[in-house]
Amino acid sequence: MSEPRMQVSRVPSKPVRRDEDGTLTIDLWLRRDGAFESDLALRLTPAEAEVLHAQLCYALDDATVSVTTPVSKLPDCRKPAVGSQGVHWP
Repeated sequence: MSEPRMQVSRVPSKPVRRDEDGTLTIDLWLRRDGAFESDLALRLTPAEAEVLHAQLCYALDDATVSVTTPVSKLPDCRKPAVGSQGVHWP
């Protein structure tokens, strides 16, 4: 018998939120073999969220960005720095 296939995804209708203690919470769904299993919450400190933000900006830095979003509408972290080939890991 094979291992169950687990999948975690964001709950599309719920935005990231900041809790009273400053923690950022991302609501997630856990599915096993395609069937809903449970709600989860990923909780990040502000420092952890900043690192994740920087890593996502770096990972998203590719040639396809101009196809999906005009450069003028990109957040600052995704805009190329003057004289650079693109956004660089800090």
